[in-house]
Amino acid sequence: MAPMMDHHHRSTTKHPQKAFKARHATKSALKERSKGKIENEERGMRRTPHQQIMSKMDRRNQAKQKRLMNHSEHLRATNVFAGREGAPRLVAVVPLCEDVSAAAAVRSLNISLDLEEEVPEVGWVRTSIDRFKQRVSYIVVKRDLLASLDACRTADFVIFVLSAKQEVDQHGELILRSIEGQGVSNTFAVVQGLDSIPPKKKPQTLSSLKSYIAYFLPTVEKVHSLDSRQESSNLVRSLCSTTPKGVHWREDRSWMFVEDVQFPGGKAAMTDHGTGEAIITGVVRGRALQADRLVQIGDWGDFQIEKITAAPLNTGKKGRDDTMVVDADEQNAILSEPGAEQDDLNSLAPEEAVMKDVDNYPVSIAPSERKGVLLDDHHYFSDEDEFSMAPRPKRLPKGTSQYQSAWYLDDVSDSGSDLEDIEDDEGDVTMNTPAHPADGVEGFTRAPTEVGPSEYPQSEMFLDPSPEDEGEAAALAAYRSRKTEGEEDLEFPDEIELRPNVLARERLARYRGLKSLRTSNWETNEDKPHEPSEWPRLLEIANFKRQSQQILREGLVGGVTAGTRVHVHLRAVPLSIQQAYNPSRPLCLFSLLRHEHKQTAVNYSISLSSDYPTPLKSKSELIVQCGHRRFVI
Repeated sequence: MAPMMDHHHRSTTKHPQKAFKARHATKSALKERSKGKIENEERGMRRTPHQQIMSKMDRRNQAKQKRLMNHSEHLRATNVFAGREGAPRLVAVVPLCEDVSAAAAVRSLNISLDLEEEVPEVGWVRTSIDRFKQRVSYIVVKRDLLASLDACRTADFVIFVLSAKQEVDQHGELILRSIEGQGVSNTFAVVQGLDSIPPKKKPQTLSSLKSYIAYFLPTVEKVHSLDSRQESSNLVRSLCSTTPKGVHWREDRSWMFVEDVQFPGGKAAMTDHGTGEAIITGVVRGRALQADRLVQIGDWGDFQIEKITAAPLNTGKKGRDDTMVVDADEQNAILSEPGAEQDDLNSLAPEEAVMKDVDNYPVSIAPSERKGVLLDDHHYFSDEDEFSMAPRPKRLPKGTSQYQSAWYLDDVSDSGSDLEDIEDDEGDVTMNTPAHPADGVEGFTRAPTEVGPSEYPQSEMFLDPSPEDEGEAAALAAYRSRKTEGEEDLEFPDEIELRPNVLARERLARYRGLKSLRTSNWETNEDKPHEPSEWPRLLEIANFKRQSQQILREGLVGGVTAGTRVHVHLRAVPLSIQQAYNPSRPLCLFSLLRHEHKQTAVNYSISLSSDYPTPLKSKSELIVQCGHRRFVI
């Protein structure tokens, strides 16, 4: 008889596997985070009960909605480059070493695609890439700081050219740090002259360059070799297929890279004020370009728009001279004109708009008492004099003269003096007269010094003062000074006087918890008689957050859409700009938002880099760049 086989039933209780609950980031997560990857918000978040019991159909519908939303955002970002008629992709080529050439780098990229384009040493060139159905405009610059900054603030992609033989010097690192601080879009790194390196040292050279560029730009994953045709072709493919991430401060306004500048009529068309018309040609990028808003042209300044006309390129096959073959009516079509709400060039409010009740504000001191330096919000000092408190009224006996009143102290009790029984019929006598040299050191806080002859005759009883009397006078003056300081400390316990010749950092070194000048309340209505005459005409915004949101919403309505090639006609362009215009330097146009041209008071907190050797002097000239604007202070 065969033995009986044991029969086992499967378990009816399902035990789920233990979930992964690591409390520390893995190596791959740290590596992705160093490259700039943004973690998914849903990872690690506590799910609601509804999400936990969500059905399969609901999860599928939610995934579909997210996919469609991401696809619509991608189309909106890349629609400006779509097709052969789309806007060209702006690529800035910046050399960081002395022995590299930005023009040679562009030629290497074109040769990898069998393109023959004439590339200038300095300037820009438009290239049509039929393989990817895209157009690319290369902005070629030299190792110049300002030119590199101007090219990178309008570019969609930035290519940094490195050398296989030389290291990046101090000037090249300054350019790299400045571009990084200004804000940069997608970046790539290339190397020239790699074939001249022995084959055994090529991996080490590429690793060293990758480590250097990743220190400043962690998103750069590879250093492409321009000597390799395959790597150059892959780089061009990335330029034509990658969606530019843009720059945050640039996306809220309209901007364009200036391709051409024309001055119709030249000097003959200038007005009596030495100004004329200028035509700026380029492709609108960012938000829609509105004719009512002011525009800033590089370092030229701010200008008003007279009109915006169309400037389409030839969409047919390119000829030998690459000329524009378009209809004349289509070329001169007016796309936008300014209306009644066009912004003016006045940076200050007109004097008629200043509030009429300025004199009703509280004034701390009389205008006649104004002195040199403002301290404690209401005291003024000059360089020669020091502050002295106003004299307090004293109780004096009847018949006391002005000279004798200087010898009666208000801090010494007169209960045991000979003047106790003298009747005071007139009551209190107020001493409002200024002090004289004959009054001694009464009312002064500084040490006694030599003075000129007095206008009062010297008394006979003081013809030959003894050293004991001089010591008593010095002790008396020191006592009065201590008492005055004590009274001031009782009256103003939390205030500290800062002298003009003493550094606040040294005076307040032992104090903690001081108020921040940036976050504390700023009293703008104090000392009206002593403020500058332009102060009431500055722009004041009550609620900056609400006002900025309203202004940004205005930019979404109307205007010339992005991707359109236009001619922007400017008014009142000075003749000096026409003479100083250099076509080889990159030039950009930025549209200003409403009220952005107005002047106001802004606090800046500037911290020097650790590489800067010495501190800045107080009156040294500074070039400050904030977004698309550059100031010389």
